[in-house]
Amino acid sequence: MTAGVNTIIYPVKDIARAKALFSALLEVEPYADEPYYVGFKAAGQDVGLDPNGHAKGMTGPVPYWTVTDIRSRLAALLDAGAELLQDVNDVGGGRLIAFVKDADGNLVGLLQDPA
Repeated sequence: MTAGVNTIIYPVKDIARAKALFSALLEVEPYADEPYYVGFKAAGQDVGLDPNGHAKGMTGPVPYWTVTDIRSRLAALLDAGAELLQDVNDVGGGRLIAFVKDADGNLVGLLQDPA
């Protein structure tokens, strides 16, 4: 089951500049502020900045669909012709993410929060 898009991750080259920009845009301070990831929560949306995103194949922002069974949703996307860019990965606290590229080059992320 899919619960909608609640997270979007931006690949960034300069995390300090990106953090300043998104702090100004969202008018909140980050809840996570690490060299490998900066995360904001605003208006029910989780916005992340990933300085390693380009190296992972992110060509632009990736919307992450919240799902209840990431492995089955990922398998369904691959069966439908998607190309795997990042397999299921625990990014901390049991939160799982993965992302694929569709036939048109669009990036689609999946996110499963711990039960």
